[in-house]
Amino acid sequence: MINKKVANINEAMHGVTDNMTLMLGGFGLCGIPENAIAHLVTTGVKGLTCISNNAGVDDFGLGLLLHKHQIKKMISSYVGENDEFERQMLSGELDVELVPQGTLVERCRAAQSGFPAFYTPAGFGTEVAEGKETREFNGKMYVLEKAFEADFAFVKAWKGDEAGNLIFKGTARNFNPAMCGAAKITVAEVEELVPAGTLDPNQIHIPGIFIQRIFQGEVYEKRIEQRTVRKKS
Repeated sequence: MINKKVANINEAMHGVTDNMTLMLGGFGLCGIPENAIAHLVTTGVKGLTCISNNAGVDDFGLGLLLHKHQIKKMISSYVGENDEFERQMLSGELDVELVPQGTLVERCRAAQSGFPAFYTPAGFGTEVAEGKETREFNGKMYVLEKAFEADFAFVKAWKGDEAGNLIFKGTARNFNPAMCGAAKITVAEVEELVPAGTLDPNQIHIPGIFIQRIFQGEVYEKRIEQRTVRKKS
C-alpha cells in the first residue's frame, strides 16, 4: 500500500508557485484547510486563482490572502461576510467569476471524474451563460459548463490514514470530497492521522486513490462565521 504521509507542511506544499490555480475546500469557515492557507500566507506566493465556495472573512481563511493581494482571481459562488473581497471586486482590483453553487461543485466533480464538461439549466438566460454553448434537451435549455483545471486541491478532513483514506465530520463534508482528485495534486490535512488499516472501511468517505499527500494539521481554530446564541432566560 502506498504511503501518502508527508513529513511536514513544507513537504505537503512543495511545488506551489506563483500564478497557479488552487482549489480550497470548505463552506464559509467550516472545514477549510487552515494550515495550508496559513502556509500560503507565510510563503507570499502570489498571482493565484482560487476556486472556493467563498473567501472566508476579513481576518481568517482566504481573507488573509486577499489582504496581502496574493489572489488575482476568485472563482466562487458567494462573497459572504468578507468586506475586503467585496471592496476588491467592486474596485476592479480582483477578477471575480461568480458561479452558481451547484454548478461550482459540479465543475469540481466533473474534474474529479474525468468529464471535460456537462450541461446544466442553472444560469440560462442570465450573465452566467454569456459566451457559453447552450442546447435544448426535452424542451428545456441548458448551458455547457467546463470542468475546472487546477494545479493543486487543498482539502481538510477530520481523520485520515497514511494511505490517504479520509473521513469528514459533519458539515465539513461540503466541497471537500468533490475537490479530492479534481486537481493535478490533492493535499489533505487532517486533525488525526492514523496508520493504514486503522479506519473502518465502511466509514471512509474518500478513498486514498484520490489523494497524493496527507499530513496532520498542527492548529485548528475552527472559527464560527456567525455565532448565534440564545439570550439567558
